[in-house]
Amino acid sequence: MKMFLLGAEAIAQGAMDGGISGIYAYPGTPSTEIAEYVQRSKLAARKKIHSKWSVNEKTAMESGLGMSYAGKRAMVCMKHVGLNVAADPFINSAITGINGGLIITVADDPSMHSSQNEQDSRYFGKFAMIPIFEPSNQQEAYDMAREGFSFSEKYKIPAMIRITTRLSHSRYGVETKELIDENSISLPDDPKQFILLPANSRVRYKILLENQKNFKFESETSPYNKYFDGNDKSLGIIACGISYNYLIENYPGLNCPHPIIKIGQYPLPQKMIERLNSECEKVLILEEGYPIVEESLKGFFNHGKTIHGRLDETLPRDGELNPTIVARALGFKTKEGLPVPELIANRPPELCSGCSHRDVYDALNEAMKIYGEKRVFSDIGCYTLGALPPFNSINSCVDMGASITMAKGAADAGLIPSVAVIGDSTFTHSGITGLLDAVNENSPVTIVISDNSAVAMTGGQESSASGRIKEICLGVGVQPEHVRVLTPLKKNHNEMVEVMAEELAYNGVSVIIAERECIQTITKKKKNKTEL
Repeated sequence: MKMFLLGAEAIAQGAMDGGISGIYAYPGTPSTEIAEYVQRSKLAARKKIHSKWSVNEKTAMESGLGMSYAGKRAMVCMKHVGLNVAADPFINSAITGINGGLIITVADDPSMHSSQNEQDSRYFGKFAMIPIFEPSNQQEAYDMAREGFSFSEKYKIPAMIRITTRLSHSRYGVETKELIDENSISLPDDPKQFILLPANSRVRYKILLENQKNFKFESETSPYNKYFDGNDKSLGIIACGISYNYLIENYPGLNCPHPIIKIGQYPLPQKMIERLNSECEKVLILEEGYPIVEESLKGFFNHGKTIHGRLDETLPRDGELNPTIVARALGFKTKEGLPVPELIANRPPELCSGCSHRDVYDALNEAMKIYGEKRVFSDIGCYTLGALPPFNSINSCVDMGASITMAKGAADAGLIPSVAVIGDSTFTHSGITGLLDAVNENSPVTIVISDNSAVAMTGGQESSASGRIKEICLGVGVQPEHVRVLTPLKKNHNEMVEVMAEELAYNGVSVIIAERECIQTITKKKKNKTEL
């Protein structure tokens, strides 16, 4: 059957057709649509495939590993910075190995369309020493997801699929294949497999090392790694993942005169690369993200040969590639558009009209006037837009949950009061432990939890602790009289300013919970009711 799918959807469909019993994820662009596709799927509902959102990427990774332990196939999905959160179980899963097939799909965001960095997840896969698949198109994304579980089970190892924003969010026709039945429950043959006490870890690590030669063999023979010969040996080209598309767009009819290695599976196919290196005068490496392949070639295959790529600035060191950038690297003439007139300014993103965060920042700005600027910490969410005019309310955005711990650290340094602004979903993702640190030391910090009952920035997914934020704060140990609940509305402005002023003056931990549902999720609910 032919389907017209986003790259993210192709992976989801491939995983379902590949026999998954569960998908575990925390929403984050550009990976969100993978789990959402499964959540909407009639097939997934009929088969009762688990698809509920996890609290964060670490819990998603651990849950996926638990399903694998029980012999079932599972996929874990996240964006690139989410892999930082999941790093502990991710790295250790390579040591434990798997039972049921396990694929970790990570969506990188070169050019930082909606991220705080553009790190390359292939480094994590290489660091963990596991196989990595990198599709060049939606059909490969589907095939890799569907077939990847069998590969994972063949070597008892988790595998990574790495995609980027452009592939995740573009559509193409995908030919689907027959549905593979789900695994039955089966426990690991070795009862010690998942026990990483040092004596057992050393045994498991040797198994991982021994498997490296198998992974290299699989890459040399993989259908996703291909050598296309060419008559013009003045240049050899290595194109990884989606960058292969950017290359062939510059050669109508696929008539590239130069030898090409198309890379879709790692570790690198060494024999192919050695052939290219020996036959061609110089090498151009096209890869989306960091120069991981370029560094490898310069370290192991160079032998004095000229290697062009991001490191020598043949390609930009940052940002996404595209056909025009690749054309310049090939020495082609490119057409440049007219410069954008100075009078046309970019329109920055802004909080929605009617957003509860607006009322929170208006009140906070007024309450903070007597203390001065530059003492409000925040992190990742819609409320990060409070850094922009007209609010200019917050002074940091580093990672999920960092608002509370940075405010505590600033208070430890003597910046009192210090304020943290965090959303409800981010609070449950990574903020609770920071609050516990603050409670343990009774730090003089004021924490504003702007609770809009949604993971609003990524599309309004359900928040993990809707209606339970107050109970969580009390359970962590915040004094009941310093857990204040407000409704952020214009009519309540004076009350909000008064409460904030009281808690800012308190020499200890205080939490202000501003509860009002996201305006977008309210609109969606009304629309759905109307359609029904």
